[in-house]
Amino acid sequence: MAKRNIFRGLAAVLALGMCMTGLAGCGSEKRADGKTEIEVVSYKPEAVKAFEKIEKRFNETHDDIHLTISSPNEAMTILKTRFIREDYPDIIAIGGDSNYSNFLDADLFDDISNLDEVQTVKQAYLDMDKELEFIPKDGTYALPYAANAAGILYNKDLFEENGWKVPTTWQEFTTLCDEIKQSGTLPLYMGFKDTWTCLAPWNALAVGLTDSDTYNQVNMGNTTFSDTYGPVAEKMRALLDYAEKNPYAYGYNDACTAFARGEAAMYPIGSYAIPQIKSVNPDMNIGSFTFPANDNESDNVLNSGIDLQFSVMKACKNKEAAYEVLKYLYEDETIQIYLDEQAELPAKTGILQFRKHSRICVLTLKTTAWQIIRITIIRVRWVWMP
Repeated sequence: MAKRNIFRGLAAVLALGMCMTGLAGCGSEKRADGKTEIEVVSYKPEAVKAFEKIEKRFNETHDDIHLTISSPNEAMTILKTRFIREDYPDIIAIGGDSNYSNFLDADLFDDISNLDEVQTVKQAYLDMDKELEFIPKDGTYALPYAANAAGILYNKDLFEENGWKVPTTWQEFTTLCDEIKQSGTLPLYMGFKDTWTCLAPWNALAVGLTDSDTYNQVNMGNTTFSDTYGPVAEKMRALLDYAEKNPYAYGYNDACTAFARGEAAMYPIGSYAIPQIKSVNPDMNIGSFTFPANDNESDNVLNSGIDLQFSVMKACKNKEAAYEVLKYLYEDETIQIYLDEQAELPAKTGILQFRKHSRICVLTLKTTAWQIIRITIIRVRWVWMP
């Protein structure tokens, strides 16, 4: 309940600022060359190269709109500060997370239900966004773009050389970690200095250990976060016994580099880390498996969710130009640019495989609702494309 109250407090502050200003201040203006300027702020600095290509291609093919995409470090802090100053970009690129919930609850986003591109989004991702609404709202307020999966990445060559088997239960996983540790190899690398990396193993465990309606149950007073997430916290603490000394001294880039260099056999992180790892060791043979959080294999689930989606700000002065940008972003060729760089899953229907540094995830699965998404894995296989 306290967590929700914090969210509500932020929402109230943002909403108050908007009411006082009459939604003034969106960044779209006419440039000296007569073009309409559309500003997109993305929360993903690791995707800056992809966005540079996308921006360049748009500006080369549009005479009436100029697109600027920025991907600053600490983007969410910057955005919240800008919102308080009533300095709104036209579009934000955000994840399917609590920040989206907060901003939506503050009534910052435009309803894009009538945009044709919404009809081409896989329904599961639209459902995920609905799960993120504090209060159910009519309409669609984000265009899901790309998704990722979080579990365990592992060094396939190390596993094959040592005869280590991919675990399917928590007991098998801890036994494997003990065996790897005894061999003189570090079982896990964490890199928790960048605190957001803690969420990858946490969510990968939580999706298999907690119920999908936990937030609703807490709000109704039927349980507490501490009771529900206690088992998750216990297993997170257990992971530290198999990780680098003082994982809070090393960040995301350190962890990717260490794993790429064979300093650890496994890395509990999302698929978004693969391009970074491959940039250090292009020839690395990487495997992936669902985090075996339970002692019953059938209870294990793959944690996956919306990694990137676009929302038009309600304060945007030139919404037609913003919609034109969304249409461009949702073209197959544009999406492919992003997927090739980031090795993620497309939220749009009809895009079946990735080319550069990419994988095809072949799944036999069933889906149920989760706070973001819950996918029960029956069989998963990663196939790398050259």
